[in-house]
Amino acid sequence: MKVVFFGNTKYSLIGAEIIHNELGLSYIVTIPASPLQLFAVNQQIPFLTLEKLDKSTTKHIISLKPDFLIVEDYGLILSNELLKVPKYDSLNIHHSLLPKYRGPSPAPSTILAGEKVSGVSIIHMTDKVDAGDVYAQKEYVLNPNETTDSLLKTLNLLGGKLVVEVIKNIVKQKANPKKQNEQEATYTKYMKKSDGFIDLNNPPSPQNLNIMIRAFYPWPGVWFKTRLSDRILTIKLLPEQKIQVEGKKPMSYKDFINGYKEGKNLLDPLDQLACSEPAESD
Repeated sequence: MKVVFFGNTKYSLIGAEIIHNELGLSYIVTIPASPLQLFAVNQQIPFLTLEKLDKSTTKHIISLKPDFLIVEDYGLILSNELLKVPKYDSLNIHHSLLPKYRGPSPAPSTILAGEKVSGVSIIHMTDKVDAGDVYAQKEYVLNPNETTDSLLKTLNLLGGKLVVEVIKNIVKQKANPKKQNEQEATYTKYMKKSDGFIDLNNPPSPQNLNIMIRAFYPWPGVWFKTRLSDRILTIKLLPEQKIQVEGKKPMSYKDFINGYKEGKNLLDPLDQLACSEPAESD
Protein backbone atom coordinates (compact mmCIF):
# COMPACT_ATOMS: atom_id res chain seq x y z
CA MET A 1 0.00 0.00 0.00
CA LYS A 2 1.35 3.43 -0.95
CA VAL A 3 0.62 6.05 1.71
CA VAL A 4 1.87 9.63 1.39
CA PHE A 5 1.90 11.55 4.67
CA PHE A 6 1.77 15.36 5.00
CA GLY A 7 2.82 16.76 8.40
CA ASN A 8 5.17 19.24 10.04
CA THR A 9 5.05 19.15 13.84
CA LYS A 10 6.06 16.97 16.76
CA TYR A 11 2.37 16.16 17.09
CA SER A 12 1.95 14.90 13.53
CA LEU A 13 5.03 12.74 14.15
CA ILE A 14 2.96 10.76 16.67
CA GLY A 15 0.46 9.77 14.01
CA ALA A 16 3.14 9.18 11.38
CA GLU A 17 4.94 6.67 13.60
CA ILE A 18 1.73 4.71 14.22
CA ILE A 19 0.78 4.62 10.54
CA HIS A 20 4.30 3.66 9.49
CA ASN A 21 4.42 0.82 12.03
CA GLU A 22 1.03 -0.51 10.94
CA LEU A 23 0.94 0.13 7.19
CA GLY A 24 4.26 1.60 6.16
CA LEU A 25 4.65 5.13 4.81
CA SER A 26 5.84 5.39 1.22
CA TYR A 27 6.57 9.11 1.22
CA ILE A 28 6.55 12.12 3.55
CA VAL A 29 5.92 15.76 2.62
CA THR A 30 7.00 18.27 5.26
CA ILE A 31 8.86 21.55 5.85
CA PRO A 32 12.65 21.85 6.16
CA ALA A 33 14.18 20.86 9.52
CA SER A 34 10.93 19.48 10.92
CA PRO A 35 10.55 16.44 13.21
CA LEU A 36 9.04 14.64 10.20
CA GLN A 37 12.18 15.20 8.14
CA LEU A 38 14.34 13.65 10.85
CA PHE A 39 11.90 10.74 11.15
CA ALA A 40 11.99 10.17 7.39
CA VAL A 41 15.78 10.16 7.39
CA ASN A 42 15.99 7.74 10.33
CA GLN A 43 13.39 5.40 8.86
CA GLN A 44 14.78 5.69 5.33
CA ILE A 45 11.44 6.94 3.99
CA PRO A 46 11.65 9.09 0.84
CA PHE A 47 10.62 12.66 1.61
CA LEU A 48 10.16 16.14 0.22
CA THR A 49 10.68 19.37 2.16
CA LEU A 50 9.06 22.59 0.95
CA GLU A 51 7.53 25.83 2.18
CA LYS A 52 4.59 25.80 -0.24
CA LEU A 53 2.77 23.35 -2.47
CA ASP A 54 3.05 24.09 -6.17
CA LYS A 55 2.21 22.35 -9.45
CA SER A 56 5.56 20.60 -9.61
CA THR A 57 4.81 19.04 -6.20
CA THR A 58 1.44 17.83 -7.44
CA LYS A 59 3.06 16.37 -10.53
CA HIS A 60 5.58 14.55 -8.36
CA ILE A 61 2.89 13.12 -6.06
CA ILE A 62 0.96 11.94 -9.12
CA SER A 63 4.06 10.05 -10.26
CA LEU A 64 4.09 8.15 -6.95
CA LYS A 65 0.64 6.67 -7.70
CA PRO A 66 -0.43 6.74 -4.03
CA ASP A 67 -3.32 4.77 -2.59
CA PHE A 68 -3.90 7.33 0.18
CA LEU A 69 -2.87 10.84 1.16
CA ILE A 70 -2.98 11.52 4.91
CA VAL A 71 -2.79 15.05 6.32
CA GLU A 72 -2.10 15.71 10.00
CA ASP A 73 -0.93 19.01 11.51
CA TYR A 74 0.40 20.10 8.14
CA GLY A 75 -0.70 23.73 7.82
CA LEU A 76 -0.68 24.08 4.03
CA ILE A 77 -3.74 23.80 1.78
CA LEU A 78 -3.81 20.88 -0.66
CA SER A 79 -5.28 21.74 -4.06
CA ASN A 80 -8.31 19.98 -5.50
CA GLU A 81 -6.07 18.44 -8.11
CA LEU A 82 -3.81 17.00 -5.44
CA LEU A 83 -6.71 15.71 -3.33
CA LYS A 84 -7.95 13.66 -6.29
CA VAL A 85 -4.59 11.95 -6.90
CA PRO A 86 -4.84 8.86 -4.63
CA LYS A 87 -6.47 5.62 -5.74
CA TYR A 88 -8.70 5.47 -2.65
CA ASP A 89 -8.92 8.78 -0.78
CA SER A 90 -7.27 11.81 0.80
CA LEU A 91 -7.80 11.73 4.56
CA ASN A 92 -7.40 14.33 7.29
CA ILE A 93 -6.87 13.64 10.99
CA HIS A 94 -8.70 16.55 12.65
CA HIS A 95 -8.50 17.30 16.36
CA SER A 96 -12.16 17.80 17.22
CA LEU A 97 -15.50 16.07 16.99
CA LEU A 98 -16.60 17.63 13.74
CA PRO A 99 -18.55 19.63 12.73
CA LYS A 100 -17.54 21.54 15.89
CA TYR A 101 -14.24 23.40 15.89
CA ARG A 102 -13.32 23.34 12.23
CA GLY A 103 -10.24 25.27 11.20
CA PRO A 104 -6.65 25.73 12.40
CA SER A 105 -6.88 25.72 16.21
CA PRO A 106 -9.41 23.16 17.48
CA ALA A 107 -7.39 22.06 20.51
CA PRO A 108 -6.82 25.45 22.21
CA SER A 109 -10.31 26.56 21.21
CA THR A 110 -11.77 23.49 22.92
CA ILE A 111 -9.98 24.30 26.18
CA LEU A 112 -10.85 28.02 26.00
CA ALA A 113 -14.52 27.11 25.60
CA GLY A 114 -14.41 25.01 28.76
CA GLU A 115 -15.38 21.81 26.96
CA LYS A 116 -15.26 18.60 28.98
CA VAL A 117 -15.13 16.28 25.96
CA SER A 118 -13.08 16.53 22.78
CA GLY A 119 -12.01 13.94 20.26
CA VAL A 120 -10.59 13.23 16.84
CA SER A 121 -12.25 12.88 13.43
CA ILE A 122 -11.03 11.11 10.29
CA ILE A 123 -12.53 12.83 7.26
CA HIS A 124 -12.51 12.79 3.49
CA MET A 125 -10.75 15.98 2.38
CA THR A 126 -12.52 18.51 0.16
CA ASP A 127 -11.86 22.07 -0.96
CA LYS A 128 -13.91 23.34 2.00
CA VAL A 129 -12.21 23.59 5.38
CA ASP A 130 -12.81 20.43 7.43
CA ALA A 131 -16.21 19.94 5.80
CA GLY A 132 -15.72 16.51 4.26
CA ASP A 133 -17.62 13.35 5.11
CA VAL A 134 -16.63 11.75 8.41
CA TYR A 135 -15.32 8.18 8.32
CA ALA A 136 -14.84 7.76 12.07
CA GLN A 137 -14.60 9.64 15.35
CA LYS A 138 -13.17 8.89 18.78
CA GLU A 139 -14.17 10.80 21.91
CA TYR A 140 -11.75 11.86 24.63
CA VAL A 141 -12.62 13.23 28.08
CA LEU A 142 -10.31 16.09 29.02
CA ASN A 143 -8.52 15.93 32.36
CA PRO A 144 -8.75 18.97 34.68
CA ASN A 145 -5.15 20.03 33.96
CA GLU A 146 -5.34 19.52 30.19
CA THR A 147 -3.14 21.81 28.11
CA THR A 148 -3.10 22.20 24.34
CA ASP A 149 0.20 20.34 24.39
CA SER A 150 -1.16 17.32 26.28
CA LEU A 151 -4.43 17.36 24.32
CA LEU A 152 -2.67 17.32 20.95
CA LYS A 153 -0.43 14.47 22.05
CA THR A 154 -3.46 12.40 23.04
CA LEU A 155 -5.55 13.26 19.99
CA ASN A 156 -2.72 12.50 17.57
CA LEU A 157 -2.23 9.15 19.28
CA LEU A 158 -5.94 8.36 18.97
CA GLY A 159 -6.02 9.74 15.42
CA GLY A 160 -3.08 7.65 14.25
CA LYS A 161 -4.74 4.47 15.46
CA LEU A 162 -8.14 5.46 14.08
CA VAL A 163 -6.92 6.37 10.60
CA VAL A 164 -5.29 2.93 10.28
CA GLU A 165 -8.69 1.35 10.99
CA VAL A 166 -10.35 3.65 8.47
CA ILE A 167 -7.83 2.81 5.75
CA LYS A 168 -8.31 -0.91 6.29
CA ASN A 169 -12.10 -0.50 6.09
CA ILE A 170 -11.87 1.58 2.92
CA VAL A 171 -9.71 -1.05 1.21
CA LYS A 172 -12.14 -3.77 2.31
CA GLN A 173 -15.04 -1.62 1.07
CA LYS A 174 -16.50 -1.59 4.58
CA ALA A 175 -16.21 2.16 5.19
CA ASN A 176 -19.39 4.17 5.73
CA PRO A 177 -18.60 7.91 5.66
CA LYS A 178 -21.31 10.26 6.90
CA LYS A 179 -22.03 13.85 5.93
CA GLN A 180 -21.55 16.55 8.52
CA ASN A 181 -24.44 18.64 9.79
CA GLU A 182 -23.60 22.11 8.48
CA GLN A 183 -26.06 23.69 10.92
CA GLU A 184 -23.87 22.55 13.80
CA ALA A 185 -20.55 23.71 12.33
CA THR A 186 -18.35 26.06 14.37
CA TYR A 187 -15.02 27.54 13.32
CA THR A 188 -11.69 28.38 14.92
CA LYS A 189 -9.14 31.02 14.01
CA TYR A 190 -5.38 31.20 13.77
CA MET A 191 -3.98 32.06 17.18
CA LYS A 192 -1.92 35.26 17.44
CA LYS A 193 0.77 36.24 19.91
CA SER A 194 -1.52 38.99 21.18
CA ASP A 195 -4.19 36.44 22.19
CA GLY A 196 -2.07 35.48 25.19
CA PHE A 197 -1.48 39.04 26.46
CA ILE A 198 -2.91 40.00 29.84
CA ASP A 199 -3.15 43.45 31.41
CA LEU A 200 -2.10 43.35 35.07
CA ASN A 201 -4.21 46.46 35.69
CA ASN A 202 -7.28 44.56 34.49
CA PRO A 203 -6.45 40.87 34.85
CA PRO A 204 -8.78 37.99 34.03
CA SER A 205 -10.34 36.08 36.91
CA PRO A 206 -8.18 33.30 38.37
CA GLN A 207 -10.48 30.72 36.74
CA ASN A 208 -10.25 32.33 33.31
CA LEU A 209 -6.52 32.86 33.69
CA ASN A 210 -6.05 29.18 34.46
CA ILE A 211 -7.98 28.28 31.32
CA MET A 212 -5.91 30.70 29.23
CA ILE A 213 -2.63 29.33 30.60
CA ARG A 214 -3.61 25.78 29.68
CA ALA A 215 -5.13 26.68 26.29
CA PHE A 216 -2.21 28.84 25.16
CA TYR A 217 0.52 26.39 26.18
CA PRO A 218 2.91 25.98 24.46
CA TRP A 219 1.94 28.80 22.07
CA PRO A 220 1.34 31.75 22.13
CA GLY A 221 1.62 31.54 25.91
CA VAL A 222 0.08 33.84 28.52
CA TRP A 223 2.35 36.83 28.96
CA PHE A 224 2.78 40.44 30.01
CA LYS A 225 5.59 43.00 29.83
CA THR A 226 6.87 44.79 32.88
CA ARG A 227 9.93 46.46 34.39
CA LEU A 228 11.99 43.89 36.23
CA SER A 229 15.53 44.41 37.51
CA ASP A 230 15.56 47.80 35.74
CA ARG A 231 14.69 46.26 32.36
CA ILE A 232 11.45 45.88 30.42
CA LEU A 233 11.00 42.12 30.13
CA THR A 234 8.36 39.67 28.97
CA ILE A 235 7.00 37.41 31.71
CA LYS A 236 5.20 34.17 30.81
CA LEU A 237 2.74 32.31 33.03
CA LEU A 238 3.03 28.56 32.52
CA PRO A 239 1.04 25.49 33.58
CA GLU A 240 1.76 23.81 36.94
CA GLN A 241 2.17 27.15 38.71
CA LYS A 242 5.35 28.05 36.83
CA ILE A 243 6.53 31.43 35.62
CA GLN A 244 9.27 32.29 33.12
CA VAL A 245 11.17 35.54 32.93
CA GLU A 246 12.54 36.46 29.51
CA GLY A 247 15.96 34.86 29.10
CA LYS A 248 15.51 32.60 32.15
CA LYS A 249 14.35 29.05 32.78
CA PRO A 250 10.85 28.40 34.17
CA MET A 251 10.57 28.68 37.96
CA SER A 252 7.92 28.36 40.64
CA TYR A 253 5.88 31.39 41.67
CA LYS A 254 7.52 31.15 45.11
CA ASP A 255 11.02 31.27 43.61
CA PHE A 256 9.99 34.21 41.42
CA ILE A 257 8.75 36.19 44.42
CA ASN A 258 11.87 35.33 46.43
CA GLY A 259 14.21 36.10 43.56
CA TYR A 260 12.85 39.46 42.41
CA LYS A 261 12.03 42.35 44.69
CA GLU A 262 9.19 43.38 42.37
CA GLY A 263 7.84 39.83 42.21
CA LYS A 264 5.14 40.01 44.87
CA ASN A 265 3.74 43.31 43.61
CA LEU A 266 3.58 41.94 40.08
CA LEU A 267 1.68 38.85 41.15
CA ASP A 268 -0.64 40.56 43.63
CA PRO A 269 -3.34 41.04 40.96
CA LEU A 270 -3.13 37.29 40.38
CA ASP A 271 -2.85 36.37 44.06
CA GLN A 272 -5.47 33.62 44.09
CA LEU A 273 -3.62 31.78 41.36
CA ALA A 274 -0.10 32.66 42.50
CA CYS A 275 -0.66 31.54 46.08
CA SER A 276 -2.49 28.30 45.26
CA GLU A 277 -0.79 24.94 45.23
CA PRO A 278 -0.32 23.17 41.89
CA ALA A 279 -3.05 20.68 41.11
CA GLU A 280 -2.18 17.01 41.04
CA SER A 281 -1.47 15.70 37.56
CA ASP A 282 -3.24 12.58 36.33
